[in-house]
Amino acid sequence: MSGIVINVFVPEDPVQGTTAGQPKRKKYRFHKKKRHLVQNSGLMGKHTNSHDPTKHHDGAATKPPPLPAPTPNRCLPGSGSTAGASHSSSMTTTSAHTLPPRPVAVSGEGERPKEPVNISSEIPGPSLSCSHKHTVPTKYLAIDCEMVGVGPKGRVSQLARCSIVSYEGDIVFDKFINPSMPVTDYRTRWSGIRRSDLVKATPFSEARKEILKLLMGKVVIGHAIYNDFKALGYSHPAALTRDTSRIPLLNLKAGFSKNECASLKRLTKAIFNRDIQTGKRGHSSVEDARATMELYKVVEEEWERTLASSSQAS
Repeated sequence: MSGIVINVFVPEDPVQGTTAGQPKRKKYRFHKKKRHLVQNSGLMGKHTNSHDPTKHHDGAATKPPPLPAPTPNRCLPGSGSTAGASHSSSMTTTSAHTLPPRPVAVSGEGERPKEPVNISSEIPGPSLSCSHKHTVPTKYLAIDCEMVGVGPKGRVSQLARCSIVSYEGDIVFDKFINPSMPVTDYRTRWSGIRRSDLVKATPFSEARKEILKLLMGKVVIGHAIYNDFKALGYSHPAALTRDTSRIPLLNLKAGFSKNECASLKRLTKAIFNRDIQTGKRGHSSVEDARATMELYKVVEEEWERTLASSSQAS
C-alpha cells in the first residue's frame, strides 16, 4: 500500500487542459466570441429582423416605403354596376394605413338585381285616336252671347256676356264683359244685363283671348251663331261650325217649314216642350247655350252624316 502513488491534476483554467480537452476550448471561444458580437453589433437583432424592410443590413432604421394610392371605389353610386362593386370590394386590402370602403348596398349572392320599373307604361294615358265623338265631349262646344247697345241710341251692339258649355252641358266659360265703348242701352229686357253686372266685368280684349283659345280646333254650335262671332270679331272655320237656326232637319222635327228661320225659344218649345227665356230678368246665355246643344244632339247623327257625304261628293 505504501508503494502506490496517485497523481491528481486540477487545471486552473477550465479551458486549458490536456490534448483531449482541445475541442472544449474551441467551443468555449466560439460562444464567447458570439456573446461579444451580440453585445456590440446586434447580431441577434439581425437574425430576428432579417426580413424587416425598414432596416438596412447594419441595423439602422429607415423610413417605410410609401403606400400605393388607394384604388377608386367602384361601388359608389353612378360609377359602375353592382357586379363591379362586388369585384372591387374583394380586391380592397384592409391595411392599417387605409380606411375601409364605404358600405354600399349590393344584391345578395345568387340574386339578380331588380330591373327598373317603367312607371309611364303602367299609368294609362288618354287615347290619341278616338273615333266616336261622345268620348271627347270637350271637342264640341255650344256658345251664346248677350249684347248691349253703344253709341247714339244704342244701335251698335257690343259683347257684354259670353257663355260656353260642353257637350254634356257643363259650363266651360261664363263671364260678364266690359265693352270697349260706353254703354248707352243695356237691353235688359232681352240681354239680362244690368249696370251693376259690368262694374267689375272682364275687359273685352282680355275676355276675347280666353274665348278664342277655347274655341280653337273645336266644333262650335250656336243659334244664329254669326251674330256671336260678329260680336267677338272672329270667323270660325265653316267645317267646324254648326248653326241650329239654319238646319232644315230641326224645322222638320219641330213641324215648321223646311226653310223657316225659327227662334231658339220656338224650337225648344216645339221639340222638348220646355219654355226658355221667360221672366222679366231677360235671357240667360247659359240657358240658351245648353238649349242649343240639346237641339244639336237631336239631329247630330243625321246632320254629321249629311255633312260627311257632301264633303266626299265635293
